[in-house]
Amino acid sequence: MATETEEHLAWEARQRPRAAIAAALAGVLTLTGGIGVGALFRDVPRAEYLDALGRVTQPGPVGSTPSLRTPLFEYYDDRIAGLFATSLATALGLAGMGLALYFLALATRARRAELPKWALYLPLAGGALSALATIMRPIATSLGVRDFLDGPHTVDAAQDVFSSGLGTAAGLVGLFGSLFLGLAFVLVALNAMRAGLLTRFMGILGIIVGVLVVIPLGSPLPIVQCFWLFAFSLLLLGRLPTGVPRAWETGQAHAWPSSSEVRAERRRAMEERQQQRRGGPPPEEAAPAEEETVGVGGGEGGMAHPSSKKRKRKRRS
Repeated sequence: MATETEEHLAWEARQRPRAAIAAALAGVLTLTGGIGVGALFRDVPRAEYLDALGRVTQPGPVGSTPSLRTPLFEYYDDRIAGLFATSLATALGLAGMGLALYFLALATRARRAELPKWALYLPLAGGALSALATIMRPIATSLGVRDFLDGPHTVDAAQDVFSSGLGTAAGLVGLFGSLFLGLAFVLVALNAMRAGLLTRFMGILGIIVGVLVVIPLGSPLPIVQCFWLFAFSLLLLGRLPTGVPRAWETGQAHAWPSSSEVRAERRRAMEERQQQRRGGPPPEEAAPAEEETVGVGGGEGGMAHPSSKKRKRKRRS
């Protein structure tokens, strides 16, 4: 009769290819969406700062004057189809990211009970909310831009473009989605690393990804997030140079060796290979023979005597 651990390992074996595909597609779609947005708004028109400052110094109310952002909104309206396509790709990537992280959370929970049960649902909630917000934002903005272009192109009308109820709701949904997804990355990556499902590099990088989800820094392209997703996909498929961590095969938690332990293991393996080339016994077998004899005379011509005889001489003296 199969044990609970064997049943869970069998379930993981069936789901790992799907999780690997979800992670790889999430990386591709997220990167595609980021590149697409950058390409769409590469030549976006910008209002000159001096022109906007001159409006403030003019007498009379500014709200009724023509808006300097009219070319920007016309540019946006001409490319709305491309923006919807890139937003859809990004949303699907976020959903796939949540699914891949959910699979890792389930595998971690089976080996490490310290991972809270409620943390299992953070990846799904974070991925779903982030994907929903990614779809809602361009819809809200396109509706506001259309109302602006159909009405008076004034400063007051331009301010209403981004202040609609749908836009506010999209911002709130996106905030909770980012918080949930970022927290899921931190908790799951940390516990998966401690359970031995992720290497130390992958675990630490996953924690960094969680921070970047909440606080985007550096390049506008999600390079770090996509790299982690691709690496995780290769890990699940057993395509990494380091192979599959032992915890995936045993169903039990195996603490990842520290850097000092890894160096000691490499040093021991190197010494064994060198000893085998010389045709002698392994280092641990040769060590006792070396300790039993000591050199006397100090130079090249010194003779070797058993250490027991040397100790007898010392006692006699």
